[in-house]
Amino acid sequence: MSNATTSFKGNPVQLSGSVPAVGSSAPDFKVVGADLSEVSLSSFKGKKVVLNTFPSVDTAVCATQLKQFSSKLANRDDVVLVFVSMDLPFAFGRFCAAEGVENAVTGSDFRFDEVASKYGLALTESALQGLLARSVFVIDEEQTIVHAELVSEVTEEPDYDAALSAL
Repeated sequence: MSNATTSFKGNPVQLSGSVPAVGSSAPDFKVVGADLSEVSLSSFKGKKVVLNTFPSVDTAVCATQLKQFSSKLANRDDVVLVFVSMDLPFAFGRFCAAEGVENAVTGSDFRFDEVASKYGLALTESALQGLLARSVFVIDEEQTIVHAELVSEVTEEPDYDAALSAL
């Protein structure tokens, strides 16, 4: 299976691996939460999860993605909203506090590199090399992927409606 690709400002960018497909088991991962604790996907088994990855919360499109999903899922107690990037946990904490985002679990992949490696999402070229591609995975209660979107252009937002309808 060949590595996935996306693009950055119209230029193709190779990713570090293959992106998990709809119908497959979501690979478990460990990231560092905003409070520096370890957060794993398996800890959310029994709940639906919307897993978002992106290059950095300090860019406009990534910030919009976090705020849009947070707003659209504000009243869903049956869904865990997870955001992962290479940003340090402190950046996520600052952003969520400043924006009033309280319903998101944030995780930094800087220590374990498990989302990058297990989901094949590390950008291997371009000015963003080493960061994560923009993607959305909807994972059911049994941790099966029911929706997967690798956004074809890193600078564009994901298809919110498609992800939400998969819930």
